Amino acid sequence: MSTLEQHLRALAWHLRDPEAHPPPPGMAPRGLAIYRTLIVNNLDTLLTGTFPVIRRTLGDAGWQALLRRFLREHRSRTPLFPELSREFADYLAGYDDPAHPWLGELAHYEWAELGLQLLTADTPAHTPDADPLQARPLRSPLAWPLAYRWPVHRIGPDYQPDTAPDTPTLLLLHRQADGTVRFSLLSPLLYQLLALADGQRSGEQLLHRLAEDAGLAYDAAFRAEALPMLRQLYAHGVLIAAAATTGSGQTP
Repeated sequence: MSTLEQHLRALAWHLRDPEAHPPPPGMAPRGLAIYRTLIVNNLDTLLTGTFPVIRRTLGDAGWQALLRRFLREHRSRTPLFPELSREFADYLAGYDDPAHPWLGELAHYEWAELGLQLLTADTPAHTPDADPLQARPLRSPLAWPLAYRWPVHRIGPDYQPDTAPDTPTLLLLHRQADGTVRFSLLSPLLYQLLALADGQRSGEQLLHRLAEDAGLAYDAAFRAEALPMLRQLYAHGVLIAAAATTGSGQTP
């Protein structure tokens, strides 16, 4: 290893964790202080836009401490700035913070909007007039059903629960034609429907499976309640008829 490479590695380790790693010899303390401030401020600029709720909830000191811990402990797997937000969310998924036990899920929830906006997928054909019973429903790659232990859509500076509720929070993220992402709450039945909508069965088969899983009779009353839900999902482009799709996406 060359002397220059040794010098740069020592500088990098110092900037990541100045308390554990001394700076390379010969560098002025004032210059090092500027570098240390710049690297945290740049990280703050890159991440605040994706995680504004976490930023406000933790406050200045808590947010800065979290950024410094991320800088100290995380090793990036990509040089792409847009991917840094996902790495931050992945890091927080395994972050142990008893004071904020919901932090990992809140980070994923905040990242998901950017993730869906950046998703590269074929835009599926809109099939609003699909026969809800005969067509094979397929969840659009631009629609992500998500399940969380914590009510992530409510957490903020004024609401920080310390105990997870008995029932999960079920949400749908759907990217609209103009690129914006819309969030909506899901019932357990609707969440299960979207999870099963893989284009391999007809709408009637799907509803029959839903009724069976819920311990309900697949009768006229069940169909009368479920059919409007299917039609609405097709109308909004959350579901598409399987034959009309040319690509697929993944739920994060």
